[in-house]
Amino acid sequence: MDIDSRDRAILRLLQINARRTHAEIGEQVGLSASACHRRIRMLEQAGHIRGYTVVLGRGGAGERRVNMLVQVTLERQTEDYLGRFERAVRACPEVKECFLIAGSFDYWLRVEAEDAASYELIHSEILSRLPGVTRINSSLAMRDALGQRRDGM
Repeated sequence: MDIDSRDRAILRLLQINARRTHAEIGEQVGLSASACHRRIRMLEQAGHIRGYTVVLGRGGAGERRVNMLVQVTLERQTEDYLGRFERAVRACPEVKECFLIAGSFDYWLRVEAEDAASYELIHSEILSRLPGVTRINSSLAMRDALGQRRDGM
């Protein structure tokens, strides 16, 4: 499915607040509520929208998690290697962000875990087994540079 400027506008609005009604979104992009609903359904079916989530505030359930910033180097940088790696990462719910990087490593990941012991299992059982991985360098994120503590404190 090819997406147009209205679809992109709908996706932007949903990223900001996925709880908006179809009528609210439709009004902002120039569609009726029913036409907006149909477009959102098509975006979901085509895989442009993979799901909806809840972002917890400070002190909420599950807030005491650690974030690891992980640099990954692959054996090769061919489209085949990059594609296989990216497909495998999409299947890992612990990986919250994944960026292809130009520099001394190939990918930068943000991995969320309950604690250091949980991350150790993620590292050994998941990350090290991803296709083409030759090197992993992990760092603990102590706090968000914008001021929100990641450790729930």
